[in-house]
Amino acid sequence: MDFSSAFSSENLTFLMQGFYITLKVALISIILSFILGGAIGTLRFAKIPILSKVLAIAVESIRNLPLLLIILFTYLALPELGINLSKTGAAIVALTVFESAMLAEIVRGGLNSIEKGQMEAARSSGLTYIQAMRFVILPQALRRMVPNLVSQFISLLKDTSLAVVIALPELLHNARIIQAHNPQDTIPIFITIAIMYFVVNYGLSLLAKRLELKTV
Repeated sequence: MDFSSAFSSENLTFLMQGFYITLKVALISIILSFILGGAIGTLRFAKIPILSKVLAIAVESIRNLPLLLIILFTYLALPELGINLSKTGAAIVALTVFESAMLAEIVRGGLNSIEKGQMEAARSSGLTYIQAMRFVILPQALRRMVPNLVSQFISLLKDTSLAVVIALPELLHNARIIQAHNPQDTIPIFITIAIMYFVVNYGLSLLAKRLELKTV
């Protein structure tokens, strides 16, 4: 079989354009979900009356929903409420909401892993609760969370492919367009995008393992 047509400059450029969208959506979602998930996880750890329970219900509800459903809801249902988002915007919002719930649990678990005596010692030295969290608890917890955070970021990058359902022009979407126009290119095109995903995700996996060794 002749697969040379699959690697034409037009096809490779089209795939790279999709890969750019994939990385862009993933990066923005990672940053936003890290900020939002970190805040939610910290607030849950603080056990603020009522607020902590409300956040717990929200987090558990989102964690038990399919991401595909959240993407479809964001793109198709929100316009019915007067909130119109582009395909890229809808993908970013959906991924941020879903991943924030996942990261919130990682952050809360990391904070809970720090011995209670650390907080008591910090408070007894004259630090306020916020100062103790900022200078004592969070730095230690973050080191323990890093491997899990990186693993979750890897999952987020792979999850961007689900946005194909709303025709976001990301990597998988563009690969399917090429395949639809030239069915004979199916094998090489999908092998190519598999390699592209693998290279990035494997790199992140190695980073996670390296960081895990440093935190042991």
